[in-house]
Amino acid sequence: MRTPATRRDAVENRAGIVDAATAAIGHDPHASIAAIAARAGLSRRALYGHFDDRNAIVREVIAAGAARFNAIADRIDDADSRLALARLASELWREAAHVQAAAALALDDAHLPETSAALAPLRRRIDAIVRRGQDSGELRTDLPAPTLSRLLEETGRMVIARVDAESETARSIAVTAVLGIAGLSWTQARDLMDQHPDLEAQ
Repeated sequence: MRTPATRRDAVENRAGIVDAATAAIGHDPHASIAAIAARAGLSRRALYGHFDDRNAIVREVIAAGAARFNAIADRIDDADSRLALARLASELWREAAHVQAAAALALDDAHLPETSAALAPLRRRIDAIVRRGQDSGELRTDLPAPTLSRLLEETGRMVIARVDAESETARSIAVTAVLGIAGLSWTQARDLMDQHPDLEAQ
């Protein structure tokens, strides 16, 4: 029978493996079990004591990343929907940029169904911002709210997959791309970002 201390150690070891896997996959999306185990400071045998295979680890990495994304979405409370979308894009990009390859892996087609389910709270927040923005006239109204929400998601997904996180302008690209789909011109997006420099601060 496991003692509470033993169970706590097991949980901490599992969390450490997930952190190591996130870092390893963030560096190389094809990182092997051996590479993940080495980064975690474990043998492959010890790692298999926590996870059945690499796919199980990847699923855990996705779940952990989704939880961080959902937490960011939960903190966004700007009354102006344009600023809310800009801040959401900015904060999500800052989180994803640290582990861009891992984030891109989570958003690729092979993992999209489970990623989509894990990101349900984030999707609900985007939907709410879009509906509020359309009702107030702050966002484009030529598209139904569900369509616009999905386009915003796809834009974010594309930016994470295609924009170099090392670029000094990456964060502003993420924000302006989302605002452009939402209906703002590039000059309107630039004005908003100039008013809120934290949106693109390094």
